Amino acid sequence: MNLTEHLPGKKISIISVNYNQPAVTRQLLDSIFTTNTYSNVEIIIVDNGSSENFIPIWKERYPQVKFIHSEVNLGFAGGNNLGIGAADGDYLFLVNNDTEFTSGLLETLVGTFQEFPDTGIVCPKINYFDQPNKIQYIGFTELTSITARNQCLGQFEDDKGQYDNRISITAFAHGAAMMVSRKACQRAGLMAENFFLYYEEMDWSLNIRKAGFKIRVNTAAQIYHKESVSVGADSPLKIYYMNRNRILLVRKHFVFYKQVLFCIYFGLIVFPRNFLQFLFRGKLKHISAMCRAIYWNLSNSTDSFQ
Repeated sequence: MNLTEHLPGKKISIISVNYNQPAVTRQLLDSIFTTNTYSNVEIIIVDNGSSENFIPIWKERYPQVKFIHSEVNLGFAGGNNLGIGAADGDYLFLVNNDTEFTSGLLETLVGTFQEFPDTGIVCPKINYFDQPNKIQYIGFTELTSITARNQCLGQFEDDKGQYDNRISITAFAHGAAMMVSRKACQRAGLMAENFFLYYEEMDWSLNIRKAGFKIRVNTAAQIYHKESVSVGADSPLKIYYMNRNRILLVRKHFVFYKQVLFCIYFGLIVFPRNFLQFLFRGKLKHISAMCRAIYWNLSNSTDSFQ
């Protein structure tokens, strides 16, 4: 693929974060170079405190890619923010390293901003990589007042083209693949790095919406996602951040009475249910992770980095 040919116009910065997954990141890069025909693009890979420095090897294979090395793991938000700081694109396409591109992806997404100037973020349709005919995401509903849960639209449905070629407003972007305008970043700020992992794109989506932008999904664009490669499908690390950041999101964005309702729901239903489930399965580390998530919120402010 020649990055200097094809469509002129706005520059897109593709940003992805690697953490101890060099083979997965290499597969992402290969998919970009195999499928992409958008000309005005730069690719930035942030190595986020991996145990080994893979950049010298990557530079030999991908000399046209910009690589950034962080000595420490900054989390999903921090790693992406580091990449954004080094980017000069008009649009920033943040993609998980466990995704693979399809043809026309960038052209279709950037065209959404041109058609709808109030767009702050646009996401493609996301399908599961290991089941390419299964949909993962075509949008999110709003969070409910009590449970702070929402629905991922289309998830697990067979993809028969029933949602193709639609542009719709969604409540939240999907962190696996989201193109954001630089103007939205400037108004709403970057992702909150104290989320570290999970829910940061929901917090960011709410901030971008508060700044006056819309979040859209364009299902004419598609990407494939290898779910939970980095932290495992059901690891204690995932349990900790999913619970900690769910509570943190409520503290940051819910009005007081909704926070009270959520605390009642979480304390009387969610915690006892999950505690018993983990106990019966012998997953004591998961119980510890859940308890630490609650303690963090009891002992830290919403902007704490501890």
